[in-house]
Amino acid sequence: MSHTERLPRNRTYLMCPPDHFTVEYAINPWMDTTVAVDAGLALKQWQILRETLTGLGHEVHVLDPQPGLPDMVYAANGAFSVDGTVYGALFRHPQRAAEATHHALFYRDGAWTFIDPAQVNEGEGDFAYLPGAYGGLILAGHGFRTESSAHAEAQEILGKPVISLRLVDPAFYHLDTALAALDDRHITYYPEAFSPASQRILAQLFPDAVIADRADAEAFGLNLVSDGRHVVLNAEATAMAAKVEAAGYIPIPVELSELKRGGGSVKCAVAELRL
Repeated sequence: MSHTERLPRNRTYLMCPPDHFTVEYAINPWMDTTVAVDAGLALKQWQILRETLTGLGHEVHVLDPQPGLPDMVYAANGAFSVDGTVYGALFRHPQRAAEATHHALFYRDGAWTFIDPAQVNEGEGDFAYLPGAYGGLILAGHGFRTESSAHAEAQEILGKPVISLRLVDPAFYHLDTALAALDDRHITYYPEAFSPASQRILAQLFPDAVIADRADAEAFGLNLVSDGRHVVLNAEATAMAAKVEAAGYIPIPVELSELKRGGGSVKCAVAELRL
């Protein structure tokens, strides 16, 4: 991996403040309903994340939070956009189903072509896009939240090849907990989160990937947002920060202890809007 390629690109993001964030049900192994969320701290940490992104020169749109939808702060799950076309989400769990409607309204009010899904999928939680890899490549996860049939649907809607990857560890239930795009052509991932066949596919497609270990993944170090040079990641993931720095990127740690209580970190809170 050549370090001369580490150039940032201005991005546009969508976030949703954690005004109603609590952990009142458990739909992933990280959620513990017996431990109260510090709502004030959650909002402060979210605001610092937003300010970090805008401070890097990126534009951040804000989706209005809705009462009764405590997981709406995880804005990445509401849709997946590529070149102005948006593939909507259809959530696995009924507790989150209504979030999709609010995301759809946001996109329909903007300069987007929004397509309703027929297949269960959780947006950018299970899809990653690398515009510079193989002419534009989508990596897609299935096994816990998104159906593999959604991968074929996304390919038809978005007109980009989709590589289907099977997740096998419940702790890493979304693709964005186990894999991240570092720039338009390079990724980092935790191999053991994937089936053996999916591991072979990733090794073939991305022989120069930054390889994470389980400790990195458990610290939500792969749940990151990168502009191609600056890698914003969970402050807890110190070893992961060192790995991306060794690969020529600039790690920017952000404390997100409260959002981690719901099973998410930086990437879960940030959807990229690709016009």
